[in-house]
Amino acid sequence: METTTGSKEKHRTYSLLKLIKMKRKTNSRHCLFLWLIMLFTFSISCSSGSNKNESDNETTFESTDVGEKVSQQDIEKVGVVTNPITGRTWMDRNLGATRVATSSTNAEAYGDLYQWGRTADGHQKRNSPTTTTQSSTDNPVHGDFIVFANPFGVFDWRSPQNDDLWQGVNGTNNPCPEGFRIPTDEEWKQEIATWSSKNAAGAFASPLKLPMGGYRVPTDGKLDVVGTVGYYWSSSVCGSNTHSGSDSRRLSIVHHSARTNPATRNHGLCIRCIKD
Repeated sequence: METTTGSKEKHRTYSLLKLIKMKRKTNSRHCLFLWLIMLFTFSISCSSGSNKNESDNETTFESTDVGEKVSQQDIEKVGVVTNPITGRTWMDRNLGATRVATSSTNAEAYGDLYQWGRTADGHQKRNSPTTTTQSSTDNPVHGDFIVFANPFGVFDWRSPQNDDLWQGVNGTNNPCPEGFRIPTDEEWKQEIATWSSKNAAGAFASPLKLPMGGYRVPTDGKLDVVGTVGYYWSSSVCGSNTHSGSDSRRLSIVHHSARTNPATRNHGLCIRCIKD
């Protein structure tokens, strides 16, 4: 009887030890499994954080404030085009545009509309507010589009006028990225001479792919002829004329012609920057 009872006790002890070993083995596997999950989650988290930082630090032309100088890296992202005949290199899109034009009427390629000689202070946005108060300095303390109320006054946003604005890559108020500037009247004429046709079709077929961005009217700031006419500023000044002051030269593109001509400086026109 005692022998039988002892055998049963030994069997129970053996079973209990076996169960404890199995539990320990199971717990070890469970811990190992949890440890692997934690390690994998940590790796993904680190990788995501690294990618996020790289993305946050990366700047593009579209997100860069046009009032600031952008780096050469940004210029490379935007792209440049070179006319093989003139040898001149230009930015591949208008200032303020979010893409290269896919057609003459591609709205995303129109860009901003600048008054001649002004910096990128906000006035160039197509929906910026207007004011009739002229500025007495090269940099107004606001971003309003300055219209004129007096038809017999000087057709300029600045009084007195300053012919020295936008002159060269280091010129006062040059809105172009570093290394670029506003083209001269002569440089626009040289480009026109290389086009397959001297009109809107030829302007878009050229290396510059110029869209018809219209302009902003100097009397009330409203948009006009958007999608049908393209006006682009040059840095060149005309001299005295019938507007009781100095006009500046612009490139005018319509469906039947392309040429340069004068314009009063309070017009809002497109800008295409040329490499210095």
